[in-house]
Formats: sequence, C-alpha cells, structure tokens
Amino acid sequence: MKDFYLIGEIAANHNGDMTIIKRLIDACYAIGFDCVKFQKREPEVCIPFEQQFRRVDTPWGELLYVDYRKKLELNKNQFDYINWYISNKNNLSWTASVWDLPSLNFIITHYYKYIPFIKIPSAKLTDSNLLIAAAKTNKQIILSTGMSTLEEIDKAVEILKKYSKDFILLHTNSVYPSPTKDINLNVIPMLRERYNCEIGYSGHEEDLEPTIAAYVLGARYIERHITIDHNLWGTDQKASLEIQAMDILVKRLKAVSLALGDGKKIVTEGERKIKGKLRG
Repeated sequence: MKDFYLIGEIAANHNGDMTIIKRLIDACYAIGFDCVKFQKREPEVCIPFEQQFRRVDTPWGELLYVDYRKKLELNKNQFDYINWYISNKNNLSWTASVWDLPSLNFIITHYYKYIPFIKIPSAKLTDSNLLIAAAKTNKQIILSTGMSTLEEIDKAVEILKKYSKDFILLHTNSVYPSPTKDINLNVIPMLRERYNCEIGYSGHEEDLEPTIAAYVLGARYIERHITIDHNLWGTDQKASLEIQAMDILVKRLKAVSLALGDGKKIVTEGERKIKGKLRG
C-alpha cells in the first residue's frame, strides 16, 4: 500500500491535442498516479503586459506570445470531456493550476465537486487576492514555492492559515529543467518545521533521483510534469517524464517506501534463523 500521492502535470505539454491528453490520462491511470493536472489561465490577465506582444515561433507559425498562449488554453468543452473521460477511471482525479481570478472562478463554477484540490503555481505565490479567493473556496490548496524568498512564503502562509482549512506547500526549483546543484532538497524539512504543515515536492529535474530523495526527506505529495515525447514542442517537455519514466518512478517510490519501514528496531524472522546459526 503506497503512502504517497502522485500528481501528473500535463500543463501545456498537450499542445492543444486531445489525443495526447487521453494518452497521458491513460498512462497515469495504468501506472498508478493519483491525479492529472492541467493549467487554466486568461493570458491577457496573467501574462505581464510587456511580454504579451513579443513574437515567438510556434507550431502554428510566428505569433504574438499572448496569442500563442491562447492556442494552448483548453476551453469548457475540452474540460467537460476530460472530466467525463477521467470519471470512468477509478482512483484517478484531475484538477488545474489557476493563474488568475477569472480562471479560479471558471474552475470553481463548473468543476468544484470533481476536483480534490486547487493548485496555485509558484508564479502566483505573491498574488494575495488569488490566494485569499482560492482559500475561501474551502478546497484544499496546494501552493508551489519556487523562486520565492522565505519572507514571501511567510506572507503566503499567513494568508492560507487565516483563510484555508487545509493547505500543502511544495518545495521546487522553477528552472526547467532544474540543475541538480540548485534543487536544495534539505529545504523540505526546514519548511516543515517553519510552517508546521505538509511539505511536498514538485520536481522539474531531468532524472528521478531528486524526487526519490524528496520522498525520503518526507515529501508525500509529489508532482512531476509528464509528456509522451521529450521532442514535442514546448518549454516543459525536457523537464517532463515520459511514460516509461513515470512507471519507473512509481516502482522506485514503492520500493523505497518498503525499504524505509516503520522505524522500529526488531529482529526479523529471517534474521532469527541466521542468528541461531551464527550465535548458537
């Protein structure tokens, strides 16, 4: 029986293709992930104004950045289909990171009873209005803490403790992919002691070892970006797990969980037999 909760972050790795979304949902279900996560944002609201009008090359040709982000946004019909598709898969749920108040209202209005929690991304940790509104929904809040100072996290936690009944912080490094030397997993127990709450881990590294180490340090809520192919278009693809790696991660986490045991020092049944031979 596993003691960890795995979130598969699809984000924009679907590139607007529902076939890719279905393949990743199916993989999460088959492998044993607990939740599939998407993103919801209003690009004209949450993208800094000075970034909206730079031109970028995209699978749809050269576009303004704001128009490119609009291409990646899922509409209500697509979310309705996702909600229906996942409803047929026992023990798998879905949710979304919300990047602005209109997106929060969209998710809460249409899907409140289906989602297990609301995710707030690191980029919005300092958005007090969004934190307060999300906390007031009475849903569990999961907040990533990348690129944030302790003072900024202090303020966010103060809001969550005031307005939310249940919240979790995720330690993360917001570089995609994250350099191993910058992941700093020893922050996990420090955050737990400082805020007296559940601390999870959102990994953006290219390999699996830091995620396993985060689990050993006590992270039981674990989020990883997922993809069907590292070579697909998108900035998150290289920092995501392909389906085979998703399966390896689950197997390694289960093995490490078993190896860690319960911390009680005993002589096992196998040792008793060896003890009789070696000590008489």
